[in-house]
Parts: sequence; C-alpha cells; structure tokens
Amino acid sequence: MRAVVQRVSRASVTIDGAEVGVIGAGLLILLGVAAADQLEDGAWLAQKIAALRIFSDSEGHMNLSLREAGGGALVVSQFTLLASTRKGARPSFNAAARPEVAVPLYEDFVQRLKQALGRDIPTGRFGAMMEVALVNDGPVTLVLDSQLKE
Repeated sequence: MRAVVQRVSRASVTIDGAEVGVIGAGLLILLGVAAADQLEDGAWLAQKIAALRIFSDSEGHMNLSLREAGGGALVVSQFTLLASTRKGARPSFNAAARPEVAVPLYEDFVQRLKQALGRDIPTGRFGAMMEVALVNDGPVTLVLDSQLKE
C-alpha cells in the first residue's frame, strides 16, 4: 500500500456535490492499494500512521502522534498513487489492485486505523469521482509505502 499523508488544518471530500467526509485538524490520507498487497500491509500502515509524531507539542516541536494530538483522519482511495511513468507520458496503472482485491484491503485498513485511533474515520467512496479539498498545515506531507516499510 502506498499512502500520501498530509497534515491538515481541515479537509473534505465531495461526491456529486455532496460532502461525504470532513475533518478539522488532523491527517488526510490518500491510499493506493497495490496488486501484491495483503492484509498485513494495511495493518502495518494503519499502525505507522497512528503513531507518526508529526504534530506539535507545547514547545512547537513535532513530538505528538495523531493519537496524542486528538485530530481527525480522512481516508480517500487513490489508485493513481500506483502509477508508473517509465514507458512514456501516459501512466500505467498495472501495479494497482483490481477492485475485487483493493476494496476489502482498503476497508480493512480503514477499520484498523479506526481501532488504532479509537474514533470514526470518514472516507471517500472507492472508485467514485471525488473532489478533495484540504488546507495543508506546515506544510507536512509524507509518502509511506508498506512494501518498503517506510
């Protein structure tokens, strides 16, 4: 799994003009599921994201995790994170998991993150055309990959 994790002061996802997920301060997580991913990838990634120390403490140092800071998390599926542009200008998405594989892994990741944080996790809708709005805080943006364990 590949995730782009952005610290935000607010974020939302809209589908067909209806806002389906919104958070205040916290993390926007764009999640791509690879064809080779397994349940263990989602478990590792959920724990990693919940424990990332990227929120400021009382002294302004990035020492707090999302769990400790109490922020929200918004998860949006994004298969384009698995794109390859090696063979020219048109991206190939062959590395992305097919929906029948990706959907259960995506949903399992969301449940594991919910358990790790102890709160509900708003999401977009897998496979839908979505409008994602965010205000990046910092800016702080990280790319995590479960295959590389980083």
